[in-house]
Amino acid sequence: MASKFGLAGGIPERRVRPIWDAVDSRQYKSALKLCTALLAKHPTSPYALALKALTLERMGKPDEALSVCLEAKELLYSNNIFHFDDLTLSTLQIVFQRLERLDLATSCYEYACTKYPNNLELMMGLFNCYVREYSYVKQQQTALRMYKTVGEERFLLWAVCSIQLQAYFSSGGEKLLAFAEALLKKHISSHSLHEPEALSLYVSILEQQAKYDAALEVLSGDLGSLMGREEDKLRLQVESRLASALLFVQKLQKNDSSDSVRGPHLANIEIERQHRLSGNSTKFMEALVNYFHRFGHLSCSSSDVEIYLHMLSGDEITELLDTISRSFDASSVSVKALGLTITTFKVQELLGTLLSKSTTDLQRIAKGMVETFYKNLPLSRDLDPQESMHGEELLSMASNILVQLFWRTRNLGYLLEAVLVLEFGLTVRKHVWQYKITLVHLYSYLGALPLAHRWYVSLEVKNILLESVSHHILPQMLSSPFLQQTASLVKDYLRFMDDHLKESADLTCLAYRHRTYSKVIEFVQFKNRLQRSMQYLAVKSDSVILSLKQKSESLEEVESVLENVNHGEGLVDLSSEDNMKHLTFNEDLEARPWWTPTTSVNFLSEPIDESSTPACFRAEVCKHKSTEKDGPKMRDAERKCLVPQLVYLSMHGCVSSLRETEPNGSVSDITVGEMKTLLEKYARTIGYSMDDALSMILGISSGKKSMKDFAPDIVSWMSFAVFINAMNLWSNESVIPRTDPSSPSSWEIVDSLVKICIEEHLTDANRILTCPGNKIPLLVQMVTEPISWHLIIIQSCMRVVAPQGKKKKKSGPSLRPNMPQLQGIQRSVQCLIETLR
Repeated sequence: MASKFGLAGGIPERRVRPIWDAVDSRQYKSALKLCTALLAKHPTSPYALALKALTLERMGKPDEALSVCLEAKELLYSNNIFHFDDLTLSTLQIVFQRLERLDLATSCYEYACTKYPNNLELMMGLFNCYVREYSYVKQQQTALRMYKTVGEERFLLWAVCSIQLQAYFSSGGEKLLAFAEALLKKHISSHSLHEPEALSLYVSILEQQAKYDAALEVLSGDLGSLMGREEDKLRLQVESRLASALLFVQKLQKNDSSDSVRGPHLANIEIERQHRLSGNSTKFMEALVNYFHRFGHLSCSSSDVEIYLHMLSGDEITELLDTISRSFDASSVSVKALGLTITTFKVQELLGTLLSKSTTDLQRIAKGMVETFYKNLPLSRDLDPQESMHGEELLSMASNILVQLFWRTRNLGYLLEAVLVLEFGLTVRKHVWQYKITLVHLYSYLGALPLAHRWYVSLEVKNILLESVSHHILPQMLSSPFLQQTASLVKDYLRFMDDHLKESADLTCLAYRHRTYSKVIEFVQFKNRLQRSMQYLAVKSDSVILSLKQKSESLEEVESVLENVNHGEGLVDLSSEDNMKHLTFNEDLEARPWWTPTTSVNFLSEPIDESSTPACFRAEVCKHKSTEKDGPKMRDAERKCLVPQLVYLSMHGCVSSLRETEPNGSVSDITVGEMKTLLEKYARTIGYSMDDALSMILGISSGKKSMKDFAPDIVSWMSFAVFINAMNLWSNESVIPRTDPSSPSSWEIVDSLVKICIEEHLTDANRILTCPGNKIPLLVQMVTEPISWHLIIIQSCMRVVAPQGKKKKKSGPSLRPNMPQLQGIQRSVQCLIETLR
């Protein structure tokens, strides 16, 4: 190619290097001047145009960049083949990718490969295009073409890896695994394999077909030498009797005397557990005791054996705790004694024995934990500020006990003490993330969201942690009046997710280039998991809803928000039944405090069940965590996706309802049917059919049914009523049947419902400042969502009847406002004013 002879895209390299340097140093104006000068000398150079397009894109001018790229593409497709090189194509590919037009980059490479069918660089560029498009079949075809051209092992492995991706992510792809195996066998017979990753890929292909014996045979043969670690081979082989395993473990224990190798001792406990399950073990307790004697001072010792602790009877638990307590002097100030003290507390916490303690005992234990922490502070004097302190778990455990005391007594003082304990801990060492997360939840429960938000921000959550950690603060912020801070959280999350999904294909290309084929599969699986994230779907709709809340005072800005998301059509498509079934749940719930195991559950809002056993409580927590995806969270995500389009259709339809001269059916049947379909789907997300939901609204607004029937989806019910009113205004058939002229109109039903719902939640207003877990967030949500949607609809109606500047000459029948509807609007506005006051 031209670049091999000191030319870059057919241009001397010394002329283009300054442009790249200017772009790399973000001096885009200088780069653009250099591009202009270069094009003056080389006006028909696709590479010069590609450089100009790159510069324009970096300057934030995507339309101009695309136009220049298309000009370069046309030149490439001309008969002037001298300029057809990979450097030009790769530069265009960078710009097309940033402009989200991968299809154009691919078409350029496809054309180039037809011109130069045996050019390896161009074929590799085309392969990378297909990788970025996740086009596994075309990846396979291109890789095989390269393998046939040059016979290199890596290209065969690229093809096999592409086949494996088809098996993972395409229907019927499993049948191709035999083809991949045959390709590898043929290559091995003539060339063998030369890389560990190649052997791993071959073994994984066999494993996917459940050919474990064949995989074992491969590992045991000559190719097995490629597998550097013996344990990788043993992963497929070891299955022996317990007696032999025990002898092996005991031998390992004798050969190792350090306090860091815990594996053999944990293996011994597991073997004794197996004996105990078969009814012939008397050494299970002995194995546990020995483990704690040797490793009990380590912070991980209790979590290492948690699964085994739950197998102990009450007497065995007492015996174990007594044995650990007698093994050290709790009054001494040493790292080992402190570690054993913490382990004793942790075992009690894990087993739930603290639940059965009296209030006095719990107070004493919490006080003892804080005093022990304070007494042992000198042990951490010489540690780096970023390192974990010795005994920092004590304050977390003390705060947990204080929260438990609040749950039991409803004495707010305990909750405030829990906050003070953690704030004290962060004064001593400001980087303890466990303290911060607990404070986020405590302040959220107390209604002090600015403080909760401050501590969350101090965590400096970035990258993939935005996906797994945001659940600690985002649900509370979304129902708060702090719209600007919430918008910032949502923006950061979506920026990471969108950027990662755009750039993840680059990581896959890199993995192919470096021949780490296991990472190819891993990167693609990770990308698919993130793309199907339930939180990603929910936050995308939350982002639009948040913008609508912020702009609800201006109808023009609301319309702009809806126009930018295609009136919510994309979100409705994402909430399809098939898509919802395949959503992934990526939130790390293990870091949440015990009293709020999921985003939709808070035990502190419920009375304590004194008769509940520790085992029952653990089972309830596990149940909540396992049903989080299929519970209210799934329905909430689906319902939120419908709101933007419901708002748009409500605005669109209400306008014509106020014009008496419009013929019947002026709002198309398609629009009416679309609105009805969305409302039926909306009703299902709150657990009702359309007719039953209408009946419920009528019952509540007339006082025949209790507000308790709306719980816990009061805001969703109010929004449903608002959208029903909008549809009722412009539907040919009344959605809400009126039995006689005295029956309330849909406007009056919404007015009544809004008034009842808000007054119901203001009845305990005197307790708002003294009772945590108050209803302020719910009241805020009522105003910022259903009432905002109602006001948007009212504004849409008023825009029709309000004067619009100078009168135009009459060219047909005048548009007179629909007076009955106008009276309904006036009454509704007055009702909203009085209710909000």
